[in-house]
Amino acid sequence: LHSARMSHPHKWTATFGALLKPPSMKRSVKTIIIHEKYRYPEHDYDIALVKLSKQVEFTSNIHRVCLPEPSQTFPYNIYAVITGWGALTNDGPTPNVLQEATVKLIDSNTCNRKEVYDGDITPRMLCAGYLEGGVDACQGDSGGPLVTPDSRLMWYLVGIVSWGDECAKPNKPGVYTRVTFFLINIHASLRDSLLP
Repeated sequence: LHSARMSHPHKWTATFGALLKPPSMKRSVKTIIIHEKYRYPEHDYDIALVKLSKQVEFTSNIHRVCLPEPSQTFPYNIYAVITGWGALTNDGPTPNVLQEATVKLIDSNTCNRKEVYDGDITPRMLCAGYLEGGVDACQGDSGGPLVTPDSRLMWYLVGIVSWGDECAKPNKPGVYTRVTFFLINIHASLRDSLLP
């Protein structure tokens, strides 16, 4: 969201199958809906919906990630996957290839401990990473997905890369927007966007 806040939809393009030669599909952005309660620098309510100019056709190379059900829970200590084009180290170079890393979901009580984020984690956020550090999202990954599979290997969007204290530091896991908190807003916006 903090990436989209200062920008107009016509300046954005969504690319699908970016690793294919040539990229499979591009869509212009029609509308960006930013949550009305978003606050910076706290990054609370850090979520935006992007409406594309045309529908995306899924192919053997372009797949969807599912939104969880409102009642769906994701236990802590399960593994989740982050992907992005962000820096490889804090203030370091960016990669030429999409990066992927596996992190663990960390409970909010742990994340709110004094030595971690000292109470800054709200119910709209979740932490993922490792307290010992070493693996994390980094600058340039903001807005990217945190996904986890269920027992049927259906992938669900659990979080959205939001913020952190540098990258991969001990006691400073990544902080993500908690998608399940916003499902009612997301579904209402989707319904409204389908109206004439």
